[in-house]
Amino acid sequence: MDRSDHELPAWRRRTEGENIAAVCIAIIVAIALTFVLPNRIAEPRWLLPGLAMLLLVVLLLSLRRMTLDEPHRTLRTLGIILIGLLSLANGLSAARLIVDILRSEGLAHPNNPADLLLVGGAIWLTNVILFSVWYWGADRGGAVQRMLGTRERPDFLFPQMQLDDDWAQQWEPQYVDYLYFSFTNATAFSPTDVMPLARWAKLEMMAQAAISIMLVVLVVARAVNILN
Repeated sequence: MDRSDHELPAWRRRTEGENIAAVCIAIIVAIALTFVLPNRIAEPRWLLPGLAMLLLVVLLLSLRRMTLDEPHRTLRTLGIILIGLLSLANGLSAARLIVDILRSEGLAHPNNPADLLLVGGAIWLTNVILFSVWYWGADRGGAVQRMLGTRERPDFLFPQMQLDDDWAQQWEPQYVDYLYFSFTNATAFSPTDVMPLARWAKLEMMAQAAISIMLVVLVVARAVNILN
């Protein structure tokens, strides 16, 4: 690495691989939230989350260590399938919950305001986690490509990327940054401190915000209507 490489900020040059422990914990939480949903909302009960758990075990056993420091095309493909399965399972659960609310049956029955809020909250939180993993895995080609510094143009512009301070020159985005970004997009329904630059990023944020709005508005409105 020549001197010019050292002068580049960390997010634009090759650095050490990212530890994926936080990502794995987040995925385990998402799977657990899927398992605890009631049968009416989570059918087929064990199929999709069970397959996701199996894939996660295969991925963890295939890794030599918890650090992503070299390309793994097969593991990346398995990871995409894993998050895709969880996204499909959560999307189906959200759709069933919305149908229940519109029909005023199931969890939207007047006798179940607390259950409605808990299930809606679990689906919403799972949605936040899954979109954070999608953002983390797609920004500039994923964690490995960011570590290698192969793509200079960012898909998301974090505030630290615009600072000239010495500490900011050593900063690069990791999973927790994408989790925070996903949470703020799901609560504010718009960018806060992180700006999407790529068109795919804008479309993905639109999809997440739309899902979050439907869940929050319908679930809260129905629960408040029941309580009143």
